[in-house]
Amino acid sequence: MSDDLLRYDLMIEAALRDVVRETIATVSQNGLPGEHHFYVTFASTYPGVEIPDYLRKQYPEEMTIVLQYQFFGLALEDDCLKVTLSFNNVKEPLVIPIDAITTFADPSVNFALQFQTSGGDTGDTDPTDPSDTPTDGTDAAKDEKRGEVISLDKFRKK
Repeated sequence: MSDDLLRYDLMIEAALRDVVRETIATVSQNGLPGEHHFYVTFASTYPGVEIPDYLRKQYPEEMTIVLQYQFFGLALEDDCLKVTLSFNNVKEPLVIPIDAITTFADPSVNFALQFQTSGGDTGDTDPTDPSDTPTDGTDAAKDEKRGEVISLDKFRKK
């Protein structure tokens, strides 16, 4: 009988990850519209994550990046977000599998999604806390309004 179970939780998670995929694909082709910008938190231990060793040491479990002003080569390839960011004026390429992402937020429209990862561990840090966030070279993110995590229960009829 357990073979007959429909895993709606997994289907919803996959559909919401498609939102991230489509967003990254659109922005990689057209750029960021208006005031949109993204906080992307990911499990740094997830298989396929490629970040410099010094960043992996600094963020051994989870890391948040901000895509706002200075990011280069944003692309969605092989189900991975690929981007180059500047850390201490050194451009570093990052590869982040979509499945490694634990939080995707666009504070400009008060939008956020949280995910579970199936591999690697995540830390207990607040992924929307800009005080611990490596940014794309700006300090503007520190003053931004934080995104809201949306529960699907909010949209269900009672």
